Amino acid sequence: MRRVVITGLGALTPLGNDVNTFWNGIKEGKSGAAAITKFDTEKFKTKFACELKDFDAKAHFDVKEIRKYDLFSQYALVSVAEAIEDGKIDFESLNRDRIGVIWGSGNGGIQTFQDQMQEFCDGDGTPRFTPFFIPRILVDIASGIISIKYGLRGINFCPVSACATSNTALIEAFNYIRWNKADMIISGGSEAAITQSAIGGFSSAKALSTKNDAPETASRPFDTERDGFVMGEGAGALIIEEYEHAIKRGAKIYCEIVGGGMAADAYHLTGTHPEGDGAVLGMNLALEEAEISADKVDYINMHATSTAQGDNSELIAARRVFGTRKSLSVSGTKSMTGHLLGAAGAIEAIICVKALENQIVPPTINTKNIEPEFANDFHFPLNKGENKEITYAMSNTFGFGGHIASVLFKKI
Repeated sequence: MRRVVITGLGALTPLGNDVNTFWNGIKEGKSGAAAITKFDTEKFKTKFACELKDFDAKAHFDVKEIRKYDLFSQYALVSVAEAIEDGKIDFESLNRDRIGVIWGSGNGGIQTFQDQMQEFCDGDGTPRFTPFFIPRILVDIASGIISIKYGLRGINFCPVSACATSNTALIEAFNYIRWNKADMIISGGSEAAITQSAIGGFSSAKALSTKNDAPETASRPFDTERDGFVMGEGAGALIIEEYEHAIKRGAKIYCEIVGGGMAADAYHLTGTHPEGDGAVLGMNLALEEAEISADKVDYINMHATSTAQGDNSELIAARRVFGTRKSLSVSGTKSMTGHLLGAAGAIEAIICVKALENQIVPPTINTKNIEPEFANDFHFPLNKGENKEITYAMSNTFGFGGHIASVLFKKI
């Protein structure tokens, strides 16, 4: 099998609109949560989220493009542009037939769908939908737009596995390159779901935190007083490339992808298995593919949404796979970014890549009282990043429907 590496990064997140700002925010333990500005929250139980700051579509697109693209597609294009620049990619010198796009989103153009249906229902029954309605809402349209912009004719699709979507996309990219179906794939995910329908829907499912008096402290993974997740938005882009292809063009190599595990809880519509069965299988499959033992992993970026059952299930699963090991650092970075749903895996993969590059384990913030059952199982860096030697880092993502996707990265 061919080796697969990461050669470019791009990020648009609640902590910053580029990778460096984002990573600095993660290291310093900053929170991206604040009162929602996108709509009036007076009648909503949850009134805050992790929105992007200072994102101006007009700085990136002309008026015609803005009409064509939902926010999730705009976010995708902006993050991809940064990743391509970071990777110093000259497509003119490469075989575009061998370069693909595997881009994920859990919700696609949910804002467009909501706005257009609201307009129709408030009207006299006459359909006045924009001609761009269908392409704007499709979850796979971002991957298509990216390929069109850069003339990339290789593999192109969008996997959807709810909040595991971006990791699924990364694993698919990893596999297609290993199988010699492509030399380079732009992968990652984007989400723009801070909308009335999404906030209202997750709130009805009792999944969101309601700590409206202190939103910046609301997401507190592993804490005994956690009460739900905080919605986030944004995008993360990674250039996934075959090792020899990267060496030939003189690319900077951040790290290697060495394993991916996909599985299912097969248990509940929205909840995780109480004993973490799917998570155990996913993590073990990633380890098996990398041909390493569990004791080699130094850091896990956990899915850790700050929900009672979800966090406990993942910690139980980690204990089953890794045993109790204080040398294993674990953190829940959604405490800072919020939960980007289908884009979560992408920005958390970038966190793992930067952790390997800088030899720093990211923290969990807001957490003060770790569940006593797990408090002594692992190393929980809190509030600020810590220096540590890291060779292998794992990223976990889980989605409604029981979807599991774990990716394993190696320092190179």
